[in-house]
Amino acid sequence: MAESTVEIRELDPFQMAQRQFDMAAEHLHLDEGLRKWLRSINRELTVQFPVIMDDGRLEIFTGYRVQHNLARGPAKGGIRYHPQVTLEEVRALAMWMTWKCAVVNIPYGGAKGGVKCNPKEMSEKELERLTRRYTTEISILIGPDSDIPAPDVYTDARVMGWIMDTYSMHKGYSVPGVVTGKPLSIGGSLGRNEATGRGCMYTVCQAAQHLGIPLEGATVSVQGFGNAGATAARLLAELGCRVIAVSDSQGGIYNKNGLDMKALLQCKQEQGTVIAFPEGDKVSSTDVLEIPCDILIPAALEAQITAENAPRIKTRILAEAANGPTTPEADEILADQGVLIIPDILANAGGVVVSYLEWVQNLQEFFWREERIREQLQQIMEESFQHVLHVATEEKVGMRMAASIVAIRRVVQATLDRGVYP
Repeated sequence: MAESTVEIRELDPFQMAQRQFDMAAEHLHLDEGLRKWLRSINRELTVQFPVIMDDGRLEIFTGYRVQHNLARGPAKGGIRYHPQVTLEEVRALAMWMTWKCAVVNIPYGGAKGGVKCNPKEMSEKELERLTRRYTTEISILIGPDSDIPAPDVYTDARVMGWIMDTYSMHKGYSVPGVVTGKPLSIGGSLGRNEATGRGCMYTVCQAAQHLGIPLEGATVSVQGFGNAGATAARLLAELGCRVIAVSDSQGGIYNKNGLDMKALLQCKQEQGTVIAFPEGDKVSSTDVLEIPCDILIPAALEAQITAENAPRIKTRILAEAANGPTTPEADEILADQGVLIIPDILANAGGVVVSYLEWVQNLQEFFWREERIREQLQQIMEESFQHVLHVATEEKVGMRMAASIVAIRRVVQATLDRGVYP
C-alpha cells in the first residue's frame, strides 16, 4: 500500500488523467487497442517564439497546443497563460476536454493550449504581442472547423479578440468562429462570461436535491475566487446559500456567519484580492478547503485535494469547478467519507456548453437572447447530471467513474463508427 501511495503522489497531471481513464476502461472491459488509442495524444505542437518587451529586450516564450481526440468533432479547449504551464499539464487538460465535451454530449473533441509566462508581470501591450505571435505559431492547427480555442486561466475575452483578429488578418476576412469567449462586439455570446460558474451552480442544485440538502442556509466554501468560483458563489448566495469562505492566489477570508457577496465582489474588483475584505478572518487558500461546509467548490488549479489533506475535508458535496483538483488517491478517501463528488468534466462543463452555443451562433450568423442561452445551458447541465447519476447508481460506482463511463462510451462509439484510416 505504501508503494502505491508514493506512486500516485508522483503522478504528473497527464499520468493522473491516464490513470483515471484506465480505471474507467477497466470497468468497461475496453478492447486493448482502443485503450491504447484513447489514452494517447493525437497531435501536439510545442512552439518557442520571440516577443519584444516594452523596454526593448527580446524574450523567448514557450507555448503549446495539444489535441487529444477528434472522433466526435473539431477540437475544443481553452488557452491558459501561467508561469507553471507544462506540456504534461496541457496534455492532461486536453484529455479532460475530450471527456468533458462527451459527457455533456456536444460534438467536439478535446484540446488545450498554454503559454509559460506570468501575465501579472506583463503590460497589456506585451500580452497583446505575445498573444498575436503565439496565435500565428499555432495557426497551423486552429480554425473554426478544426480547433476552436477559448479563455482559461489568466486569459479572457480581450485575449480571444486578439486571437480572432490575428487569425482573421492571416485569412484576409473576419472569422469569428475561430474562438469562443470573445467580446460581444465581434461575435461573442451573451451568457458566456458566467457560463462555467452558472453550470457549476446547476449541478450543485441537482446534487443538493438528490441528497435532500436545502439550499437555504447551506454553507459554501470556494477555493479560487476567479471567474468560475466567484460566479458560482454569487449565484448560490442568491439561492439562499451562506458563503462562509473564499480564497484567491493571495490567500483567503472566512466568516462563519457568511460573507456579503456584493461587497466581496466589489472588494475583489477594486483591490484585486479577497484578503483585503475586512469582514472576516484571514486564512490560507489550503485552509479554505478544510473548513467544514455543506458545499465545497475547488475552482483554482490541479491537484489541490490530495491524500494528505483529504481526511481533513468535511463537506457533503464537492463540485470541481477547476480542472483536476482532486488526485485519484484523494478520491478514494473522500468516497469513504461519503462525499458526493461532482467531477470536473461535469461540474465545470458550462463554459464549453456555452462556447458551443456561441460557435453555433457564429456559424449561423444569428444570435440568441440570453434567456434562451441560459435555458439551453440549464437543460444540458441538468440532463447530463441526471444521466451520470443514473449510471453511478446502475453501475454502483462513484460520480467520477460514472461520468468517465458516459464520456468514454460516447467517444468509443464515435471511434468505432468512423473506423481506422486507411
